[in-house]
Amino acid sequence: MNNSPDNNAAQNSACMNIIDGRLCDAKSGRRMDVVSPSDGIVFTTMPESDADDIDTAVRAAHTAWSNGPWGKMSAVERGRILLRLSQLISNNSAELAALESRDTGKPLKQGIADIVGCARYFEYYGGAADKIHGDTIPVAGDFLALTLREPHGVVAGIIPWNYPAQILGRVAGAGLAMGNALVLKPAEDACLSVLRIAELALEAGLPAGAFNVVTGTGREAGAPLSAHPGIDFVTFTGSPATGTAIQRAAAVNNRGVTMELGGKFSLMLILMLLCQWLSMR
Repeated sequence: MNNSPDNNAAQNSACMNIIDGRLCDAKSGRRMDVVSPSDGIVFTTMPESDADDIDTAVRAAHTAWSNGPWGKMSAVERGRILLRLSQLISNNSAELAALESRDTGKPLKQGIADIVGCARYFEYYGGAADKIHGDTIPVAGDFLALTLREPHGVVAGIIPWNYPAQILGRVAGAGLAMGNALVLKPAEDACLSVLRIAELALEAGLPAGAFNVVTGTGREAGAPLSAHPGIDFVTFTGSPATGTAIQRAAAVNNRGVTMELGGKFSLMLILMLLCQWLSMR
């Protein structure tokens, strides 16, 4: 198997945001170059979205969750949609792996593994959607005490460049299984597989507004997303410094956050020491 990135994946295409079930450009019309790390070549463009686009996506997600079919859908049907999406990801794995490989600079073999993992996440959460239970708690007297597990509402997901497809599966799979509506801001360095999977989600039957993807920089799109008052919960994977800024923004609106921060420094140190050792030989 040729393990090199596919140098034709997404060539000269025009990637678009997915907001309220539609492919759309940034309202400003501004676009960003997409550069392949493996050869340094600009091979496509994507929207350079800002706060206006984020606001549109959050409003679409809120409508889908509070007034649309997504908020009224049973857990069983949500699970069926996620299982269909898992199958569509598997059916389109060659295309998605080529996008992941070229966009991140990974060998094609790793791109394939990441797409397989993404499909598996949606399969897992599709099966789990109707098996989320609360508890009945024994208390004294003639009282009934119980807990219910409910969706947050509109969830913001900010995901990194190194594993966009896999982390999408973790964030979107779990969030959608519970009935949340999502607004995802992938890293501007690698987001093509995320956009394509969001298209497949519509094909799988996900209602408009339930799953929105907005591209752009962290400053222009990520910051207004984490600070938006219409967001009910934020999940972020990335650097500790950015995570701190997101927590501060979410705290203004008293919103909960889930953070996965750092984790690469020990490996980088080992590689640096190895390079130094080799140079001294």
